Amino acid sequence: MANSRYVKDRGLSLRMGFTIFLLGLVYVLFFGILIAVGVGTLAIVIIAGALLVAQFYFSDRIALFGMHGHEVTQEQAPELYQMIARLTTLADMPMPRVAISELDMPNAFATGRSPQKAVVCVTRGLLRRLPPQELEAVLAHELSHVAHRDVVVMTVASFLGVLAGLLTRLMFYSELFGGMMGGGGGRGRGGGRGNGGGNIFAVEMLIMLVSAVVYAISFLLIRALSRYRELAADRAGAILIGRPAALKSALLRISGTMGQIPTRDLRTAQAFNAFFFTPAINPRNPSLASGLFATHPSIEKRIAQLDALDRELGKAE
Repeated sequence: MANSRYVKDRGLSLRMGFTIFLLGLVYVLFFGILIAVGVGTLAIVIIAGALLVAQFYFSDRIALFGMHGHEVTQEQAPELYQMIARLTTLADMPMPRVAISELDMPNAFATGRSPQKAVVCVTRGLLRRLPPQELEAVLAHELSHVAHRDVVVMTVASFLGVLAGLLTRLMFYSELFGGMMGGGGGRGRGGGRGNGGGNIFAVEMLIMLVSAVVYAISFLLIRALSRYRELAADRAGAILIGRPAALKSALLRISGTMGQIPTRDLRTAQAFNAFFFTPAINPRNPSLASGLFATHPSIEKRIAQLDALDRELGKAE
């Protein structure tokens, strides 16, 4: 975690380490199986590695581009800029770049590979709908992601899922069936052992199955980490500003507004749900916002934690 005044979350640190360990273990098993069946993995590793590097170094630009965001100066957005500057001073952390998305959907996100390279972005819809205290609470939540460095861990953790998903797509859409990625050692379409065609088909199906299982495991592990990191950010942000009730009020206001956003706009933004303060999901479809596939914990769980924290801080005073 960065050296800031944000409260440290040991549970988040342990979960980040455990997630990386488990994914690393699955990674080793995955490549062991590919090598055992004779698949040449060099091309896959190069392509997936390039995607990882691009995601790691350009995640901020990708997110801003996808959300129609642009960086702003202090002169262009003085109130927003000064609010973030106050929070970073309070937290004793570097000032991030500030950006605004032109979307009317109320939301915010932070991304970047380090506190020195971070960007905090808010939508026009958020600026228009939230009063200053609630906006400050949302910004404190987003800055805690930067301080905890969980965005970086999520990027690295997604590598195996990208790799497995890429292999699955290549199996479907390329001439992989004929050459086994160039690493079959003569096991082409006509060079299998004995009944070559049948053996090759069986190997191809095994690779497809293993890739799908690996993708599912990585997907679920990353989703579980994502849900916990949102709870950690809620807690750390609320403690930093000392007003859990402001964050609770912002959560309720934004979630209630999601039902007024056109479904088309929500679907467009859902690819970035893991970044957002709240997921771009209509509250009338609660099943989409909970369970194993959710990027965020339920609103009820987040509010319950903030209520408990409010009582704790009240007693401490």
